[in-house]
Amino acid sequence: MSVNPTPLKPSQIPQEAFDWYDAYAHGAMDRRTFMKKLGTLVAVGYSMTALTSALLPNYALAEQVSFNDPEIIASYEEFASPDGHGKGRGYLVKPTKEIAAFPAVLVIHENRGLNPYVKDVARRLAKAGYLAFAPDALFPVGGYPGNDDAGRALQRELDREKIQQDFVAAARHLKAHALSTGKLGAVGFCFGGYMVNYLAAIDSDLLDAGVPFYGTPAAESLRKNIKAPLLVQLGELDERVNASWPEYEQDLKRYKVDYQMHMYKNAHHGFHNDSTSRYDQANADLAWERTLAFFAKHLT
Repeated sequence: MSVNPTPLKPSQIPQEAFDWYDAYAHGAMDRRTFMKKLGTLVAVGYSMTALTSALLPNYALAEQVSFNDPEIIASYEEFASPDGHGKGRGYLVKPTKEIAAFPAVLVIHENRGLNPYVKDVARRLAKAGYLAFAPDALFPVGGYPGNDDAGRALQRELDREKIQQDFVAAARHLKAHALSTGKLGAVGFCFGGYMVNYLAAIDSDLLDAGVPFYGTPAAESLRKNIKAPLLVQLGELDERVNASWPEYEQDLKRYKVDYQMHMYKNAHHGFHNDSTSRYDQANADLAWERTLAFFAKHLT
């Protein structure tokens, strides 16, 4: 009879394992190389099963708000994207309150499609009183395939400029939605954090507030267009993304953007994602509390 290994806590996982996973998750390392590197830790006493269980997502852990919650209604909605892939689709979640319109928030996934964690974030926002819309960049190729490896591969195959235009179209669709007050925020994670920065820069009138979680900035040539206030959320141990911050901050100051940046101590890239061991509950809760306060200030 096999025995499941005791789950590893983040503090028990060597930092290099997190770094390897980050490189693997962002296309800088293939799966074979990633597993080979993890094997070097097995040689010094770690269990491969325990390591992979800790580093790879378990989406059963990510549900904080059920799709059956009586305070929300979830559905899917399509939108036109003439400059992107022609048509997109997203997960639309609205509060059940009997009012005419709600402030709206676009929820943007990581580099692997609309996985269960990001859908749950949309439900959390709807439960907090927002009209939440989470597009799936993989809709043109059949949607999120059910696992992150396949999702990453599919997203890499798509034209990046068309993906960006799909999210621009989704933002415009949501801003003009019959259930929207016309006030639009955006929150995104990793690739989604980059997309929040991009949406703020590509159209000065599009966003009323943006919250990029560990996302790199838009192209330098676009940053002069940023008018929306930004709440930038970064993890202290996320060297790859943090390397882009000093230059970005200089431009935000130069263009007099209303911004705040919070650096979360001992937090990894992906610290808000509660489906992996990178999740840091204390920092994630604080970051989410700040996110909701930021949207309340600028959208309601």
